[in-house]
Amino acid sequence: MTSSPPSVLRSPRLWIGSGLILAVVSTLFALLYVGGNVDPKGNLRDLPVALVNEDRGADAGGGKRTNLGDQVVSGIRTSAAKDRSIDWQVLTRQEADRRLGQGKLYGALVVPPDFTAAVSGLAAPGQPAAAQAGQGQSAQGKGQAQTQGQGQAQPQPARPKLTVLTNQAAGSFGSSMASQATQKAAHAASAQLGKDLLPKAGGGQPAAQAQLPPAAKLMLADPVAVEVADGHPLGARSAMGLSAFYYALVLLVCGMLGANVIHSQVDNALGYLHTDFGPFRRRTPVRHTSRVRTLGISTALMLGLSVVMGSLVEATTVGLLDMDASHLGLLWLYSVGTIAVVGVSGLALLAAFGTPGMLVSTIVFIAMAVPSSGATVPLEALPGFFRTLSEFEPLRQLTGGLRSLLYFDAQADAGLARAWASMGLALAGALAFGFGATRLYDRRGLHRIPRPAENGADGHDAPVADPAPAGA
Repeated sequence: MTSSPPSVLRSPRLWIGSGLILAVVSTLFALLYVGGNVDPKGNLRDLPVALVNEDRGADAGGGKRTNLGDQVVSGIRTSAAKDRSIDWQVLTRQEADRRLGQGKLYGALVVPPDFTAAVSGLAAPGQPAAAQAGQGQSAQGKGQAQTQGQGQAQPQPARPKLTVLTNQAAGSFGSSMASQATQKAAHAASAQLGKDLLPKAGGGQPAAQAQLPPAAKLMLADPVAVEVADGHPLGARSAMGLSAFYYALVLLVCGMLGANVIHSQVDNALGYLHTDFGPFRRRTPVRHTSRVRTLGISTALMLGLSVVMGSLVEATTVGLLDMDASHLGLLWLYSVGTIAVVGVSGLALLAAFGTPGMLVSTIVFIAMAVPSSGATVPLEALPGFFRTLSEFEPLRQLTGGLRSLLYFDAQADAGLARAWASMGLALAGALAFGFGATRLYDRRGLHRIPRPAENGADGHDAPVADPAPAGA
């Protein structure tokens, strides 16, 4: 009686080997994905936000000219001197608009030209504007017009305002963080102005100040209205500034999966691997081929099929899903180039490392790339390790180039030039690494399957019958 072979589940090597690989992968993904995003406010450093002072100033009496906009800007910069979370950049409106349109600013605080005049008018002597404001609010509640003198209606004073500009095109999360910080700074500036303004109400006379309505006192204590506006508007179908990231992620995944598929298909065609279709197995005769030639075949396939994949990605997202996009020709070229570069890089890793190359590709293109992309959480809110990764990780460069194409009119200095340069360097490095490693293996006789003695080692294709019969 023949004894049955022992169960493979009893093999310690199987359990330990698989367990170690999966333990490393699960720990690495947890550290990278959660570790990079767990505390964005605590890690926030130097988030670029503009301070724009367009205030023309106004006469404060006695020939003295005052510019409250300068005080607002100076106060914000002084209060933030010990806080490095926001990089307040004092710019002209033209420069701020230019940088917002390049994704180099996450927001801006704008002081309007009539700011000093509007603030001073709230408590100007001879024009009790604050009292008018309080009385006007009471009259509006009753549905009546407030009149003075000979029965003529007095207009309510125009409340001064500060404008907060957002920039979702630079990243929705970063824009939100900048907007919160900017609004906080604007309200703090308003409260500081109120401390100086309230004693001047009613011409500085205590009796007149005592007669001010409570609503007027509240307005004088916080005189400035804060308005939020879009500094660089996006289309409705731009995923609130995230369409560039998702598009880049699609291209990255297509390139990585394309490399895995092509690698296995080439091995099937050369007879190094078999193909299972349900219960059936198909295997072609082995064609002994050098590693360099095998990688060359795979690379040629990858370059050709990148045209198909890139075209389908753009046709699906822009044509079928109606994603907001311009410069469609450049977008197509960018899509094809991205898939080709990522795919060739993946093939080089597979050729050099074999089966572990798939794991290396996953770590390089997904595990380390997504949290360091700066697409969801801005780079300024990531720990230093991820900022270092972002200098060479592909997804950050790809997202920057797509933001330029989709949001910033394909400006070279908005991320597009950096993306193309990074892709060129990556392609050159992948080709050198892949073909260098396979050439070394071939020269040392490290063939994937031992060659028959009569075949030699010339590296050319040589059909050899498969000793194992193909079939079910």
